Amino acid sequence: MKIDSKDKKILNVLIDNCRLSYRQIAKKCNLNVVTVINRVKKLEKEGVIKKYSVSLDYNKLGYDFPVMVDARVLKGKEVEIGERIFNHPNICSVYDVTGDFDLSILARFKTRKGLDEFIKSLPKREAIIRTNTRLIINTIKEGNLKI
Repeated sequence: MKIDSKDKKILNVLIDNCRLSYRQIAKKCNLNVVTVINRVKKLEKEGVIKKYSVSLDYNKLGYDFPVMVDARVLKGKEVEIGERIFNHPNICSVYDVTGDFDLSILARFKTRKGLDEFIKSLPKREAIIRTNTRLIINTIKEGNLKI
């Protein structure tokens, strides 16, 4: 699918605020409302727009222990282990990565005890060889890539 400048304008407006009406998006992009509706529907159908989401302040919700956990797993088990880990309720994302580790896991915990229990449970999974955990002190910048 080819993305042109009009699609990019629409996507960038949606990245900033996906709750805007088609009319508001059209105004910000200097486009006709019908054009915006048709293009958004096309972008959804083609899978460019996968979902509409909300950005939360996890600290205000009590998740005071954000961590990045890197894991080395047995060769060929990356996807299987990654999918199992993702089922844990505190896991935000799991990435198959290159380098010294095979998986990089973003997780958020409300308590130090919850974090400790999760980290200690990882080596018990038969295919995990070793882990490295880093506590995220501050989020300097977080957001979506502009198109």
